[in-house]
Order: sequence, then C-alpha cells, then structure tokens
Amino acid sequence: MSIPSSSRARRSAVAALLAVAVPLTAATAASAAPSAAAKLASAAKQSPNKSVTAIVQFKSSISQAKAKQIVKASGGKVTAKLPAVGGFAVKLSAKQAGTLKTVKGVLNVTLNTKVHTTGISPEQLATNFPKTTGADQAWAQGITGKGVGVAIIDSGINGDIADFKNADGTSRVNNVISNPGAFTAGDPVGHGTHVAGIVAGNSAFRTDGLAGKYAGIAPEADIVAIKTADEAGNSTVLDVINALQFVVDRKDELNIRVVNLSVSSDTPGSYLIDPLDAAVEFAWHAGIVVVTAAGNRGDAADAVQYAPGNDPYAISVGATDEAATPAAADDTLATFSSRGVTQDGFAKPEIVAPGAKIVAPLAANSAFAALAPATSIFENGQYIRIGGTSMASPVVAGAAALLLQARPDLNPDQVKALLTQNVNKTADSQNELSIPAALAAQPGKANVGLNPNPIVKQALLLAGIDPTRATWTRATWTSATWTRATWTGAVWTRATWTGNAAGVNAPWARATWTCTACLGSAGSSVDPTRSTWSRSTWSRSTWSRSTWSSIEW
Repeated sequence: MSIPSSSRARRSAVAALLAVAVPLTAATAASAAPSAAAKLASAAKQSPNKSVTAIVQFKSSISQAKAKQIVKASGGKVTAKLPAVGGFAVKLSAKQAGTLKTVKGVLNVTLNTKVHTTGISPEQLATNFPKTTGADQAWAQGITGKGVGVAIIDSGINGDIADFKNADGTSRVNNVISNPGAFTAGDPVGHGTHVAGIVAGNSAFRTDGLAGKYAGIAPEADIVAIKTADEAGNSTVLDVINALQFVVDRKDELNIRVVNLSVSSDTPGSYLIDPLDAAVEFAWHAGIVVVTAAGNRGDAADAVQYAPGNDPYAISVGATDEAATPAAADDTLATFSSRGVTQDGFAKPEIVAPGAKIVAPLAANSAFAALAPATSIFENGQYIRIGGTSMASPVVAGAAALLLQARPDLNPDQVKALLTQNVNKTADSQNELSIPAALAAQPGKANVGLNPNPIVKQALLLAGIDPTRATWTRATWTSATWTRATWTGAVWTRATWTGNAAGVNAPWARATWTCTACLGSAGSSVDPTRSTWSRSTWSRSTWSRSTWSSIEW
C-alpha cells in the first residue's frame, strides 16, 4: 500500500495511524482521561444533537426483539449486532444516547471511542529477546509454535514478506479485514507487521544473506491478521470488538488459541461495565488466551485503567529494557511501561517481557518506512527497531503459542498461571517471562474467584457453566452451545477473507466471506449502515520525522 507522497500528508497519515508515544511528562502523567460515563454525559450536554455511535449493552433478561424496540423508542438505529458483548452498535444523537442509558433493561451505553497502539519510537538496535526469554531453548526441543494459530488484532500485516513464508514460499499469514472502511489486506502503518514479527517472524528461509538472523518467539506459528484499521488508518473500540467476535466464531477452523491486543482504549472504565473488556472475556472463556499490552503511561495515576489491559482475566504485559544483553538479571522495567492498580483493585501488569529496542520486520511502503530515521531501519529496509508495551505483549503471545504446542490441552487459565508464576527476576525485582521455566512447571491456578463482566457471566450461566469455577479444558468448549445462543447466532457481516499471500492451503479463501444482504450498490463488502460512522484515530500524537530522532530513551 502506498503512502501519500508529500511529507505533510505522510506526517498526517502517521499521526492518524499510530499511538507511538513520547515519554509521559509530569503534566501528562498527572491528568487522567475522562471516564466513559463522563464522556457520554459531556457529549449529551455540550452537543446534544450531534450524531454519535454508541455501544449499547442489555441485561440478559432482555430479548433481541425487545432490545431493538428499546433502541427504536429512544430514537436510535441499530447499525450492527455485537453478540460478544450482548448488545448493538447504535446510531443516535448524543442526548438520546444519554437518555437511553437510563432506560430499564439497558446495562450500559458507551460512546465508540478511540483505540490506539502502544508502541514507542525507535531506539538502539537489540535482538536479544528470544534469548532473554529462553525461546531459543524451546526451539532446541522442537517447540516452535508449529500448528498453533495466533490472531493479531492490529493495523494489518504485510504477509508476503520473507519472514512470514514457509520453505515452499507460501505464507503463514491469513488476512481478515474486520473494518468496513478497509478494502485491502496489508499494513499501511507498519505496527501490525512489527508485532507479528515478534510473535512469529522467521528469517530461516531468506535467500538474501539474512537467513536465521532474526526470529520471533514462535517462528513456526500460524498467523491470523485481523485488520481493524480503515484505509485512513482509523480504528475504534467497536472494530476491536468485532474482531474478537470473529476470533471466537472461527477459532476451531483456524485453530486460533492465542490473540494479541497491542492496543488500548483512550477511555478508562471498570472492566465490569466496559464493552471491550466484555469482548476480551468472551474470547477468554471460549478457550482463547488473550494477551494485552499494559500501556505506555508509566506510573501515572490512571496508567492501568484502560481496556483491554485492565481486564483481570487477560494477561497484561509490561515492558523491560534488556540492557543490550541476553541475561534477565540486568533487565529493568522501561520507564514508559504502565504499572499500578486498576479502578477495580487489580495489580497490573501480571508479567513483563522485553519491549525496548526491539528489532522486527518492517512493512514495505508503510508509514514506519516513510518516516522513521535511517538509524532505526536495518538490513536495506527489511527491519525496524521500535519499542513499547506493544512490543512486549507479542513476546508473551508467542510464549503462549509455544506452551500450547507442547501441551495443547491447556486452558487459558492454566497458560496464564504457567507464564506468570514461573519467571525470572530482573535487576529491579520484576517478574519477567521465562519460557523454559513455564514449560517445565505444572499448571498452577490463575483467575480464581474473579467476578466476570456481567454480560459474559450471564451467557456462561445460561449454558450451564459457572465462570467462577473455570476448570474446563479446551475440549469442553469445542462443542459448547452458548456461542450459538440468541445473542451470538448472528452471521459475521463485517469481515472479508483474503487468504494467505499465495492463496494456498486456505480452503476458506475460495470466496469472499461477507453478508450479501449488506453489500452496497457497487457490490463492495462495506455495510452501508456503517459507511458514515465517524472514525477515530489510532493516536492523538502529532509528531514528525524529526521527533523520531530527537527523543532520548
């Protein structure tokens, strides 16, 4: 995908696509973003007639038909079903949204706000992370993630580059476009490609002299790239929720066992009412390990209060600086890495992993390629060095894939226990990922006694499953009927399957998977009811090329 030719357009594109952050200053660290309720109240008061898109969740006692009546009576229009969170996407005025929240039977109403990635600008070259975490020791035992599917919900992935190809030249990347405003696969940003490289990059089959020089944690894992950004690079909470719904719906077909979310909402909220957290738990209880970036807010008061990193079920990952060595003993927590206690009283993150100075594949013709300084791009433009908790999260996602190859019967709680309870200690006493220790241990317990998000809990109880006693195995979920319940039986209408780069070994790629009833007059796969939705950007940052090279890390 091409990037706008003018430097001004390139700067604008990157600012709209990334949450590349600058280190939090004292001023930014001290200011907390308004809550979801506050944003809704503010919008209703300041711009009552402004058209907004809201995520509306209903109590389990409310049927879909009744829920639609409530929306219609409130002046809203349903634009999409959200089975993962028990509700709808609704278009209405800000005032109507505020009123709808007070209607009997409505569990929650939140505005469809921004999500952003959690990357930080390039630093000095370092490629120690597979050794620091002990992934290389797992490879020596034949544990490479082979056969395990990892879904990467991000800006897309450039799946035809050498690091994602098998020995026969076919790609390990299957592309899914979950944003109705996106029409092509690929990665115009570069963020998703870099994340995918950390999870499962593999340069072993390169023929340009770089063979074996770079690798991700699980170099033979299969990658499902779910592109949530539109053609302008914009992505919202709703796009991520839809992507998680897709992951659950197709988990068995694509053997998706792990999902990586290197994104963060820009609105803090309790996991008990946040719809993105509900979608995360929906996937978790469906048997999928969800790994999230903790965020790049340092020690700000609200640093860990943003979905999905604040969800107590998911594995939240902070970032360490490896100090340019493969030894964990001299690693320290990166200053930008979020840490603290969520609004619901949970300490986050649960684990840290290398996330500074990380070198991984660079997406050709991406914003990263256009604006990064030459000192941050290596091997004739094949790789780029960046850092952030966006980079730490896929390290742990790759580790989860290794565990699941070695022990495929593990459930998400067991994977979390193994990864977070068998660790190395860093120089500042952080619990850093140790893959050999996790592989050698017996599963402990994790997530014991947690109170699930009410929407997810209600769906599980209807299926006869007590989420507070989560002892089931993966096999239990294979035949689970609750995902075909009233709220979750809707067909997927917002994804286009594009297959892997070579179109090989992907039988589902024989046709475009979309809802024909949702096609526009020109036959595109865009849902016309969503075509006018407002788009929010990956970031509010407004840096340019000079910023990349001037920041000290």
